[in-house]
Amino acid sequence: MTVEFCGEEFAAAKGTPLTIGRTGDVEIDDNPFLHRSFLQVVEDGGLWWLTNVGTTLTATVADKKGLFQAWLNPGARIPLALERFTVWFTAGPTTYDFDIIVDTPAFTATGTEDVAEDDTTGETTVGRVTFTPDQKLLMVALCEGLLRRSYSAPGQIPSSADAAARLGWKVTKFNRKLDNVCQKLADAGTRGLHGGPGKLASNRKARLVEHALSTRLVTEADLALLDALDHDTTGAGTTHPHDATAPPRGT
Repeated sequence: MTVEFCGEEFAAAKGTPLTIGRTGDVEIDDNPFLHRSFLQVVEDGGLWWLTNVGTTLTATVADKKGLFQAWLNPGARIPLALERFTVWFTAGPTTYDFDIIVDTPAFTATGTEDVAEDDTTGETTVGRVTFTPDQKLLMVALCEGLLRRSYSAPGQIPSSADAAARLGWKVTKFNRKLDNVCQKLADAGTRGLHGGPGKLASNRKARLVEHALSTRLVTEADLALLDALDHDTTGAGTTHPHDATAPPRGT
């Protein structure tokens, strides 16, 4: 079993836990929001397991085809029974991911992604959940920083104000559509997205980004939606929003 992070490989040995966190065998980052020991990979009963040994942070685990996804709470563990997984987690303002490769997996993933797009309406359907074009754009804008990275470097999730400006929306419109997306997914059984006490907007956005990436609801190909938006805006005489010297939108 091997963990790949930022271009480096870390091999796990049977009988010895491989620790992932601010310190340990796989040092993620000197991030004060990240646990010193957050996750562990260990062999037990003939299977490799991923365990959340932290106290507050969660992790999203999925296979590369988007057919399997788990939300790993503190104290929980899952068997690493497939060939390859990606793990996402957010500590403070930063989102990280790394891959896990199992040399001799117990199972093989089969099937295809349950994602389709209606050419006539532009709506995207995942399982029982249908998203409008604006809702899809919102998710792509939130995931853009992670999708445009090289390797598995840390990524930043934009604030609601920045994401709204990226799309040329008012913040009230962005927040309303964010509520709608989170509610749709929560109604379909996705955990960690429902509003309420203790559910801060930043936490919901981080969970939404992890879910969208892990289920391949949003992929690098979807960046074309934002590029098309940039083209339309640039054609109207506005500089690309990623240009450090560019004025704010609307000026």
